[in-house]
Amino acid sequence: MFYEPDKDDHGLPFNPYKSIVVPRPIGWISTISCDGIVNLAPYSQFNNLGYDPPYVMFSANSFPETGRRKDSVKNATDTGEFVVNMATYELREAINITSQFLSPDVDEAALAGLEMISSRVVKPPRVAASPVHLECRFHCSLALPGRAFDQVHHVVVGRVVGVHIRDDVMTSEGKLDVLKIRPLARLGYFDYTTVDSVFTMPPGGPNIKAREAGLEGRPRQGETR
Repeated sequence: MFYEPDKDDHGLPFNPYKSIVVPRPIGWISTISCDGIVNLAPYSQFNNLGYDPPYVMFSANSFPETGRRKDSVKNATDTGEFVVNMATYELREAINITSQFLSPDVDEAALAGLEMISSRVVKPPRVAASPVHLECRFHCSLALPGRAFDQVHHVVVGRVVGVHIRDDVMTSEGKLDVLKIRPLARLGYFDYTTVDSVFTMPPGGPNIKAREAGLEGRPRQGETR
């Protein structure tokens, strides 16, 4: 089949697009407003953008009917800080609770019964039960036009300035044990998935040492910080 998204002429009962770009990691974003109110929300339009230095992005659509920016976007833009809490299978129910459309004065973490703990570099707190956290400082944002005023997507890019990893999710080789963590990922429709299997495939071809170092995340030889 073939269809043009601008015409929405796929002829299917459900739009297939969100099931094509999968799986999508979930950025569970915690922010704090200028008034000190904590906000916690998951975003599946989320990913890593760079490694040295590390950048991440998340994208949020607008509130239905009003077109106002989501609280995560507004808070991160206003205060210049946010935290990415790793979404896991174990925390899936709490993540679902925090995905609700709620007013800015509602603390989603409290609603989901989650303990929040202090960050080290930025002000927004972290989800205590999450095994990995990325403390981020706002780098830039942009708006992607939508077909209606309440369908604008706001993209937020942050530079990672602090990384927390719980000791029990590290292997004896000094790597993250993703099979133990079971990161949660978004599919289309109401569907999700999690990491249940891992396979290794070393790179080949020219410049092999550079590729291996980049993929493994090894520090540059003789590099000083």
